[in-house]
Amino acid sequence: MSPMGFRPAYHPAGHDSDLRAALQDLRVGRWMSMRNLLAATADRALWTQRTQVLAAAAAGTDLVQAWRAEEPRSVAAAVMHGRVAVERALRAHREGHRHTQDLWHQAWEACRTAARAAEDDPVPWVCLLALARLDERQQWDEHRVAPPEPMLPPGPWGLLAQADKRDPYNREAYHRMLQFLYGRHGSGRLTEAVNFVHWAASFAPTGSALHVLPLYLHVERYRRDGGRDTALDLHWVAEDATREARRALYEWFDHTCYTESSLLDLSHLAHGLWGALQFREAGRVFRALGPYYTPVPWVYRVGDPRDTAAAADLFAQARARALAALEGTRGS
Repeated sequence: MSPMGFRPAYHPAGHDSDLRAALQDLRVGRWMSMRNLLAATADRALWTQRTQVLAAAAAGTDLVQAWRAEEPRSVAAAVMHGRVAVERALRAHREGHRHTQDLWHQAWEACRTAARAAEDDPVPWVCLLALARLDERQQWDEHRVAPPEPMLPPGPWGLLAQADKRDPYNREAYHRMLQFLYGRHGSGRLTEAVNFVHWAASFAPTGSALHVLPLYLHVERYRRDGGRDTALDLHWVAEDATREARRALYEWFDHTCYTESSLLDLSHLAHGLWGALQFREAGRVFRALGPYYTPVPWVYRVGDPRDTAAAADLFAQARARALAALEGTRGS
């Protein structure tokens, strides 16, 4: 049992109760709640987040296909069709499925169709960015465009620009670009990713989730170095790691609505502050997380990335330590 009996919960909807209800309906084979939720979602950041979570849940079903059959002119259904097609292609790629190539091309066509139907929507372009990582040799012209800065490599910069044009600093778009860069030179080099993260965070406005990007990079570096090593634990208290965790707190967390924020961003920030021994500051983020957590990045601190139970225990221990420091500050 976790400290003081607390057991964190993982749910892809997090604090978004409307999204949770739509997901529940998807699980029992109903798509109308998804349709109605998306019709009521005007904010671009929330739209991007909700379509991503819904697509992950719908990818193993034919519910989006049923929606499109019922409402063939629905723009939202076209966007979700692209989302689901991309999710299926990425899953096939991870599993080494023999039909990955076909699913990739089908997803690309679905995204292009969605982009024409929803001209102002960033999601089709975000989806095309997600597919770019499947082109590991960068054989497609749109995946080797000249970069906006000399320190950055060629890549799908035109796709990122299209997403950025429709929703400046779109969180998922920049994460998809980072994932593309992770895969450019196998598992060793992170120089290009480092340059990209610092470039993106340098012009991100106050309140942008891009200020959290450096914390993802620290986790990736730790993961690649093997994790769970006493010497490696010094990584988290290094000056740059501490500085970037605090910057994310002050430039993003202090200016955002946590109930609409990505659980992954909150979890990475709580982890970064806790690892940097900034316990009082971490306590504020743990409080915002409430009962929720994400296995990543905590699983990389327990040795076995499949051991989500140990990750939940570590999260609970870190949370108890941070909240105690926060309460001690308030009581003094």
